[in-house]
Amino acid sequence: MKKDVTVIIPTWKPGKELTLLLQRLKRQTVRPQRILIINTDETSFREELVEDWSGISMLHIEKRMFDHAGTRDMAARMSASPYLLFMTMDALPADTHLIENLLDAFRDEHTAVAYARQLPKKNAGICERHVRAFNYPDRSFLQREEDIPQRGIRTYFCSNVCAMYRKDVYLELGGFRAPAIFNEDMVFAAEAVSNGWQIAYRADARVYHSHNYSARKQLKRNFDLGVSQKMHPEIFEAVPAEGTGMRMIREVAGKLAGEGHFAGIAALIWQSAWKYAGYLAGKHYQQLPPFVIRALTMNPEFWDTYQGK
Repeated sequence: MKKDVTVIIPTWKPGKELTLLLQRLKRQTVRPQRILIINTDETSFREELVEDWSGISMLHIEKRMFDHAGTRDMAARMSASPYLLFMTMDALPADTHLIENLLDAFRDEHTAVAYARQLPKKNAGICERHVRAFNYPDRSFLQREEDIPQRGIRTYFCSNVCAMYRKDVYLELGGFRAPAIFNEDMVFAAEAVSNGWQIAYRADARVYHSHNYSARKQLKRNFDLGVSQKMHPEIFEAVPAEGTGMRMIREVAGKLAGEGHFAGIAALIWQSAWKYAGYLAGKHYQQLPPFVIRALTMNPEFWDTYQGK
């Protein structure tokens, strides 16, 4: 098995977190052959953020040209490596074995994608910690088409916060579908699963990644999630997502109650209400006027160029 990996990182106004990410990638037991940074704000980029490492390439594009799917697809096709590791600049490897453990998933020839476990950062709130634990448990598993009756939409779960792709399969399936406001990773995972491939969740491949979003940001993020699912009815209409959300609320609320965090339960319900409102609005974006869409989205640039319905 050839251990040749290209890491692809989109950035916007990067800071010290990018330097720390690069430092930790440099110390991996399997070191990437190349790191490709796609930056969308050249005026704020400081070259000193990037260490002197011959394997780093930089490409600056205008922010209005960024697309969650198209930009990553462009970078993927620029790489000659057989394995592509997509990361976000705020994901931090928890140890030196991240790449090694993700690569190990591809010893199984049926694996198209392997994604990492996301651990909460030190500043993560109590609700965020339990939500991360729900979405990223401490045991590894495979996601296959036969799992749909039991797992539902979770069969397609994947996150480009830290996910590795077998490039020949990526190209065979046509890559990420552009344009995409969000969720390009799950759309590709669904395509892979539908074509007989499996998605590997590796709990031993770990990154620190979490957000303390306000209710307003939760609404905006979930609006874009709803839009992305509405744009792909062939995938998501047959596998409803609402049941998974309710199961998460019940499980997290139960853990909070068991720990005596009753204020956390109130916060969970409040946040979940905003999430669902955003998601529901996103699923009906076609009925909303443009000014409302722009008020609800996290990605206003997407709507400047989107020509679909």
